Amino acid sequence: MAAPRPAALTALLVSVALAAGCASSDTTPSQRPATLQSTGSAAAGQRIEPGPDGWTTAPPWTLGLRPGRLRGLAREAREMDSSCYAVVRDGKLARDWSWGTPRDTPREVFSITKSVASALVGIAVRDGDLRLGDKVSQYVPRWRGTPSEGVTVRNLLANDSGRYWTPASDYGDLVGAEDRTAYAVGLDQQHPPGTAWAYNNAAIQVLEPVLEEATGVPVADFARDRLFEPLGMSNSRLVTDTAGSTMVFFGLQSTCLDLARFGLLYLEDGTVDGTRLLSDSYVRRSVGRSSTVHNAAYGLLWWLNRPGPLRGATDEVDVRGQPVDPVTGQLAPAAPPSVYAALGLGGQTLLVDPTTETVVVRLGQPAQRGEPDYGFSDAANVVTTALR
Repeated sequence: MAAPRPAALTALLVSVALAAGCASSDTTPSQRPATLQSTGSAAAGQRIEPGPDGWTTAPPWTLGLRPGRLRGLAREAREMDSSCYAVVRDGKLARDWSWGTPRDTPREVFSITKSVASALVGIAVRDGDLRLGDKVSQYVPRWRGTPSEGVTVRNLLANDSGRYWTPASDYGDLVGAEDRTAYAVGLDQQHPPGTAWAYNNAAIQVLEPVLEEATGVPVADFARDRLFEPLGMSNSRLVTDTAGSTMVFFGLQSTCLDLARFGLLYLEDGTVDGTRLLSDSYVRRSVGRSSTVHNAAYGLLWWLNRPGPLRGATDEVDVRGQPVDPVTGQLAPAAPPSVYAALGLGGQTLLVDPTTETVVVRLGQPAQRGEPDYGFSDAANVVTTALR
């Protein structure tokens, strides 16, 4: 079967039962300083200037970008109800746009949170506090002696844990639970670990007690101290539910420029300003290859442009958890297979191309009137059409 239209496919890649609001109109730059200065060396004759939030900026043409095409892509993003749009190349901010929401105002980015959760696991792995092969039951005693005892941390990151999943449980009961971690931990095992793939929000939320038990620190504090502050993501935070559980399947509130900093961490193989936060091997495992045979487009809580069998968030499956109507292809066929992205409901997109050292971020409202949301292939247009 031919691959579906990429924009339509990416609309399935995110949770569909959450909602957020983002306004739209022009805004002025923030003067807030930031800890992180963008990396990258200046090309001959390149004009380097101070920019917003401590960024180093350079005119798009000096970074090998076509200014007219870049402006056109920004117009397209605005027409798709975006509240901000930013393009970074060679570690420098080429341009960013804000419409209606001030540049430094955090907004809900939905499942982009999952990629941040993956980074938090990577930091804990580098600290020696846990390993990808650890059984989750080591940190969640309730799973000991049950069919879930064999589920590993890596299974949670790859979404092949086999934990119970239905649209009603994942997009209704989980979201409506007062204590989402307790609800997620209490679900049953549906398939043997590693045998089926599902975009399983509840399974991913189990990373919260895993991280807290392994590190001894509440996850929101761990994220602030070990990830957001070192990166200079001064306008980012993880929220908690009414029971005080930190949300790791969604719940990150951030900005376009903060997310661009997060993308640079992976572009720089886990380092920032010469300081290593993630091991380069963990970065490769996360975004450099598919994590499961069931979905070529998935790494460790990141979406990939790898060719092969593709799975969306709500694909119909049989009793064994296998797709009823399998699809083969790529999320953005014209873009390099090395491109990867963090994606969230309503077209929240952080795309990274290691080949051209380009980062693209778009945040905003879901599409209206049945149109496809902004997504992976739209952000990839910078790489495929705006580079000289």
